Amino acid sequence: MPSTLAPSVRFVPLSPVVLQALLDGELAAARVATGVQLTDWFISDDITWLWRMRLDQIAADPGAADWVACAAVTVPEGTVVGVGGFHGPPDSAGMVELSYGVDPACRRRGYARAMVRELLRRAATEPDVSTVRASISPENAASLATIVGFGFDHVGEQWDEEDGTELLFERPAS
Repeated sequence: MPSTLAPSVRFVPLSPVVLQALLDGELAAARVATGVQLTDWFISDDITWLWRMRLDQIAADPGAADWVACAAVTVPEGTVVGVGGFHGPPDSAGMVELSYGVDPACRRRGYARAMVRELLRRAATEPDVSTVRASISPENAASLATIVGFGFDHVGEQWDEEDGTELLFERPAS
């Protein structure tokens, strides 16, 4: 009988060394450095653009390394199911923006919600964070459904140069 319990995840940081290994296609080295079994998705064209962006971000602001890139690992099984973090450290107003993605082989099993739950837990423990934001394309039904029930309010929209129109949702960190 399948479990009816919601999945849980923990986050394993992806250091700049790991991000560079992933960009270089060195999955075995990235696995050793993280201590988790990163999947082939971590070196696929679907996600490597993110590693380049995060490396550039960390180069510009080394403090971002603690915020922007982590592997999502199931608890207690230890299966790597995706990536999560924030778009950066808290801004001057105390806002952080969620960032998460589920390995296509692991989708539709509640892992995105588990990532959001864990990211919100972390935000609530950070004294410099007062607001958590999610920006989602109006066409992304899966992500819109993922944040339901977490107390987000629709606060507006923005134009993103890469993603087009995004709906903005915010909630208090605590």
